[in-house]
Amino acid sequence: MAIGDVVGRVGVDFLKLKLPSLKKDYEIDFVIANGENSAEGNGIVPISANKILNAGVDVITGGNHTFRRREIFPYLNENQRIIRPINYPSESTPGVGMRKFKVRDISVCVINLIGVVYMECVDLPLTAIDKAIEKCNDCAVKIVDFHAEATAEKLALGYYLDGRVSAVFGTHTHVQTSDECVLPKGTGYITDVGMTGPIHSVLGVKKEISIRRMKERIPVRFENADGPCKMECVIFDIDENTGLTRSVQRLRVSD
Repeated sequence: MAIGDVVGRVGVDFLKLKLPSLKKDYEIDFVIANGENSAEGNGIVPISANKILNAGVDVITGGNHTFRRREIFPYLNENQRIIRPINYPSESTPGVGMRKFKVRDISVCVINLIGVVYMECVDLPLTAIDKAIEKCNDCAVKIVDFHAEATAEKLALGYYLDGRVSAVFGTHTHVQTSDECVLPKGTGYITDVGMTGPIHSVLGVKKEISIRRMKERIPVRFENADGPCKMECVIFDIDENTGLTRSVQRLRVSD
């Protein structure tokens, strides 16, 4: 199961409320959640990361807001269950961009990647992912969280990796897309998993603040919204022998 960007305190609390029963109902073996906005405001801090892991998530992925809060830097180096985009400069950036796990004696590699269209100036995604895949050829299952803005960039990466990895899911836009599929060579794909957080918001931010920012064009301090929540995710059914995806199921759970 891949879970869309968890936003703020209410998103973390809703994840804790809904994930255990979903894991049981759908017989989920392994859970990935993007947590780069799980702290209030944005970014991620050790407290929010621990809450996500304690909710039943196996590994947290990140994105362009991963490094907003400096208190997460030591945590990225010390905790084996959190990764950040692999195409940041590895020599100077806290944390790592990929991890290997054992799931019922099956080797699983999770890779976090960030796009460059309308995003950070980082190493080219295709170059970075080629190097990463070379390092995890010993893993039967390979899953990629591509944190990117442009839908075309995400789809192009999906086809580039088709047949080479088990699944590619997009994060960052907080808007769930309806294009979940198994690509021609067997890679599971969705352009964006969506968001876990307040429904009546603008990507998790109080709608009044976002509207004022659009109207007045003056920088404002974003605040996370409250109220009813949703959890958006996707389930990949992966053949452990071939490492390819059999089916993809998109879900949205709400209050």
